[in-house]
Amino acid sequence: MKFFWSEALWLLLAVPLLVAFYVALLRKRKKLALRYASLSLVKEAMGAGQRFRRHVPPVLFLIALTLMFIAVARPVAVIKLPSKQETIILAMDVSGSMRAKDVEPNRLVAAQNAAKAFVAELQSSTRIGVVAFAATASVVQSPTHSREDVIEAIDRFQLQRGTATGSAILVSLATLFPDAGIDVSAAIYGQDRDSPRGRSLDSQDKSEKDKPEFKPVPPGSYTSAAIILLSDGQRTTGPDPLKAAKLAADRGVRIYTVGVGTVKGEVIGFEGWSFRAQLDEETLKAVAHMTLGEYFYAGDAASLHKIYQTLTSRLVLEQKESEISALFAAAAAVFTLLAAGLSLLWFNRIL
Repeated sequence: MKFFWSEALWLLLAVPLLVAFYVALLRKRKKLALRYASLSLVKEAMGAGQRFRRHVPPVLFLIALTLMFIAVARPVAVIKLPSKQETIILAMDVSGSMRAKDVEPNRLVAAQNAAKAFVAELQSSTRIGVVAFAATASVVQSPTHSREDVIEAIDRFQLQRGTATGSAILVSLATLFPDAGIDVSAAIYGQDRDSPRGRSLDSQDKSEKDKPEFKPVPPGSYTSAAIILLSDGQRTTGPDPLKAAKLAADRGVRIYTVGVGTVKGEVIGFEGWSFRAQLDEETLKAVAHMTLGEYFYAGDAASLHKIYQTLTSRLVLEQKESEISALFAAAAAVFTLLAAGLSLLWFNRIL
């Protein structure tokens, strides 16, 4: 446990002083009691229960003071709080290698089933978007609260050639920040492909000047959205995924990566030709590390379901450092009221 104002913990030294004062007070009362003709008669009149009761309110009051002194020091603890994730983008690989059956019934169907179960578990307030990628990437479902639309989009996946992991990240970012001016076409196809037709260079320069200057933020600091990237192969085309991940990190967006299939690779036949699909764990781990996300490996369908369950807990609940002074203050108030109440009940006085 941390404290914002640890210097206030010196107040705790007052607790043993108060205990010493209470003990001295008891001894003084004991000496006064000796004036009676017989101390045993006094003890007998009080009874064992009565002698015990008289110590309870002071002890409770001392506990209340201790809790209050700790509250003054402003304690901080890591606790789980409801996440503020407003939008989740599922970026899913639909390359031909996803037909491999090392993950039963095959990688694509297992990924679809796990993703649909994940969608069903998310909070209803969270919007979900779906990006499918192979040789290029496209938004197959813009962020929506409708779980039915998301599930239908996942069911419509069709296998294609190529794996453009970097494109998937860029399209996901452009979906999260539609007004940020992320130049997806230029990054994927090159600057010439994105040049606007029928627009003068002067107007282009003017529009560039009108764009607000982008200022990077700390990685992982954008808590309103996250990207879940699932892939089973190495990049074969498109921009460098690490450069795309750097753009996500500069915007504070976390990317959670999921690797599906065998690491050593598997020969897969697709549309009359065969190729070896090999999982690029190194890149997926680097993407997750750069954005302060997390990498998961799924070697079978059961592991894939567990991963999405873990992601649900990550995105629904998040661990945060929070000040808990109010909890200690509330506990101190409870002990104070308890001490005063028992004292009134037993002795007709407040402490």
